[in-house]
Amino acid sequence: MYLVSGDQPFIALIDDDGHSAHLLTRMLLAHGAPDVRHFNLPTAGEAFLTATLADANREWPGLVIVDLKAHSGANLEFVIRNQALLRQKGIPLAVMTQPMDRAGREALQEAGASVVFFRQADLDAYRHEAAAMVSFWARYQRLDAVGM
Repeated sequence: MYLVSGDQPFIALIDDDGHSAHLLTRMLLAHGAPDVRHFNLPTAGEAFLTATLADANREWPGLVIVDLKAHSGANLEFVIRNQALLRQKGIPLAVMTQPMDRAGREALQEAGASVVFFRQADLDAYRHEAAAMVSFWARYQRLDAVGM
């Protein structure tokens, strides 16, 4: 027996820059992403994730994207604080950050990020990153979500 919650698949976006979040949301949707739920503060995103993931009857996000710009280590701090809960529930955590060297990318992944994407100034390159995020989301869908 399957519980049908009526909720639709979604991506949780935690981005402290409203303009950036609006642009990324538009790009993700244009490339076939499901609904995107934006949280403009890390604390709001963390509170939502904690409450949502504590309830097995609620629809969980298929992907969490974090793009924090408050300071240079904000993304890494978020990953460190939240990766264990997300990993336990099988939800991938993507980080969107300024282009960085391999060591910076590896630090995010060692802390628990599933994947790292880069903010791009060039519009075509930005579209490519958004399309890659949607492709990543699609590859990591839960099999039990099909047909519900």
